[in-house]
Formats: sequence, C-alpha cells, structure tokens
Amino acid sequence: MNPGKILLVEDNPDDVALTLRALKSHNITNEVIVAQDGVEAIDYLFGAKEQRAPTELPAVVLLDLKLPKINGMEVLQRIRSEERTTLLPVVILTSSDEERDVIDGYKLGANSYVRKPVDFVEFTKAAQQLGLYWLLMNRAAPSPRGP
Repeated sequence: MNPGKILLVEDNPDDVALTLRALKSHNITNEVIVAQDGVEAIDYLFGAKEQRAPTELPAVVLLDLKLPKINGMEVLQRIRSEERTTLLPVVILTSSDEERDVIDGYKLGANSYVRKPVDFVEFTKAAQQLGLYWLLMNRAAPSPRGP
C-alpha cells in the first residue's frame, strides 16, 4: 500500500470522524491530515507564515466543495495552478450532486467526483474503495523535478 498521507479537506466534524473511522475499519492506516477549510488546505500544501510546505505531497487529497473561507473549487484551482501539485490526485468527496459542480470539478482537473452516501454502511464502503484504489491500485505520477 502507498505509505503516503491522505489530506482530508472537510469542515464537518461528523464527516471527518466518519471518514477516519471508515478508513480505519478497513485497515487503511495511512496518516490522515485534516484541513477544516480551504485556507488550511492551501497552507498545508504550499506553506504559510507559521509552517513550511511538506517536502512530500500527500498520496491523495479528499476534497469537500462547500468549505468556509475558500471553497473546494478554489482549492482545486490553486492545486492545479502550481507545477509542484498539478498532478496531485484530487478526489472531490462531497454531498453535492449538482451537475454544475460535477462539470466544474472535472474542468478544473479533479481526478474523481464522489458523492458522499448518507447511509453509514454505504459511506464506509465508499471510503474503503477510495482508499484501496488511490493508495493501492493507482500509480501516482512522478514528482516534478526541481530546477
């Protein structure tokens, strides 16, 4: 399994707890970094005044769309605008089923769009499948080389 971290960008504490529980219940033990809004996600990926950007990018970003401060589409746009993160796998994991969100997400470069199931059992199955695919089956793009 890919030992990389998972960046979970989610503002709802219940959805964070549910996602963590679902991953753990299926033996997906990768470290999960939680960003509670778009600003925290961008600060984690690119660095901020009080923190430096991580030397190693996460294996995958699970991105909610409806976030405080900076919404998920803006976070995705920023991820795709930087050479270092342009190939970073981003899965939109949201309750939105609006066609416009699906279209915009893919236009901005999302690798996948998954609607959060409401039912706990379905949600844990979805989290397991996401974890297994993105951490075990998917071959990540090589990291861009520095200058």
